[in-house]
Amino acid sequence: MGGELIDRALEYASRNSRYSEARYMEILTNDLSYRNSEFEGMDFGRESGYAVRVVNNSIAMAYSDREDWGRLKEAIDHAVKISMKPGKSSIWEGKSIKDSWKVNQRKPIEDMSVEDRVTLARDYDSMMKAAGADVRMNVIHDKRMKQHYVNSVGSDIRGDVARLYYFYMVGVIENGEFEQSTKEYGSSSGYEYLDSLNLEERITSDVRDLHESASAPRPSPGKFDVIVGPEISGIVAHESCGHPTEYDRIVGREGALAGESFLTGKKFPFRIGSGSVSVIDDPTIQGSFGYYRYDDEGVPSRKRYLYRKGYTDEFLLNRESASMIGKDSNAGGRSSSWDMEPLARMSTTYIEPGDYRFEELFEGVRKGIYIKSFTEWNIDDIRFNEKYVGKEAYLITNGDLSGRVRRPVIETTTINFYSAVDAVGRDLEFSAGICGKGDPEQGVDVWMGGPHMRLREVYIQ
Repeated sequence: MGGELIDRALEYASRNSRYSEARYMEILTNDLSYRNSEFEGMDFGRESGYAVRVVNNSIAMAYSDREDWGRLKEAIDHAVKISMKPGKSSIWEGKSIKDSWKVNQRKPIEDMSVEDRVTLARDYDSMMKAAGADVRMNVIHDKRMKQHYVNSVGSDIRGDVARLYYFYMVGVIENGEFEQSTKEYGSSSGYEYLDSLNLEERITSDVRDLHESASAPRPSPGKFDVIVGPEISGIVAHESCGHPTEYDRIVGREGALAGESFLTGKKFPFRIGSGSVSVIDDPTIQGSFGYYRYDDEGVPSRKRYLYRKGYTDEFLLNRESASMIGKDSNAGGRSSSWDMEPLARMSTTYIEPGDYRFEELFEGVRKGIYIKSFTEWNIDDIRFNEKYVGKEAYLITNGDLSGRVRRPVIETTTINFYSAVDAVGRDLEFSAGICGKGDPEQGVDVWMGGPHMRLREVYIQ
């Protein structure tokens, strides 16, 4: 690993700033695509570089992708000059931390040959074809990220992270109707993660459900009690809780880029909905796609309640946003690469499980719909008006499933959705995603999840 200039960069930046930090990142990536029995190609990436941040009247950053002191020094000088301009920026400094951490791998990504990766994708394509998928796509992405972080408070932290991501899409044509399904899986680990997924069973079941969905009738519009599965709980947690509690959205910093927040201007704690619902963001879950022991600003990670029992509880904060409200950073500072600033971001965001067994959720439901998974969703840029279109879904009559329905639609608001929840299951499942934000856009690895939940009197289209 490079990064020989990091201590020199910090020492030099500290001479002319009231706070400074430096990080060096080295990122290795592999991307493979396999579509409809054809290998589409594989990309290999390697990048590395320095990011130095200085704080005086304002905050400024310097970047360099070379082990060249003259070039890095010039970038730092320019950042210091910018930071001297009038402004009121501040940053939370925290305590000195010295540590190192890494993600362990049983089947290291660096040991996987090109042939091994292609064989995996070809096997998954064959599974899809055998199951009856008319359209098939597989993407395998892995990366190894090493980082060294230091700051003027005295922190010195080294991290070594391996992450694996698998995406697939299958589509079927049944009676002239087309249905498709996409799934994302990810983990902070090596290729042993794929072995744990039992993908043949998952893929076969998914394709079978698509054929059944394509020939099912649409439900009659009206109000129903609705049970949603973990896939929907997860996207709801991510989109209608995680994003609006990112503090840079609340103060409008992301307004022209990734959107704002319906929480802007609200008095806190603000009532979101039912006391049955709490939403957590937790980067400490080992093996999760969003796992980290320290964020990209050297802050120790911890579990964070964003909504607690129906009320807002905590924001997602990086060092800059924490200083705005006089709080400690809660390790929300994440950067997708060495040349990107750390923004307030999610990690593993999920609805906290409750006490109900799956079967108990159906008790007392006279007229309802069970929406296990979604085929489509969207939400506005303040994360308030939202829509979820069911994929695998069933009618419920007097507590029992009574037949398939096709594409039931929930169109509601964040507050109405959470207010309708009256029972939360004890199960918990996660799916992966790559969450975009910022300009230039940064995609960071996240998990999202939740249990089954019951909502009362929801209008279904």
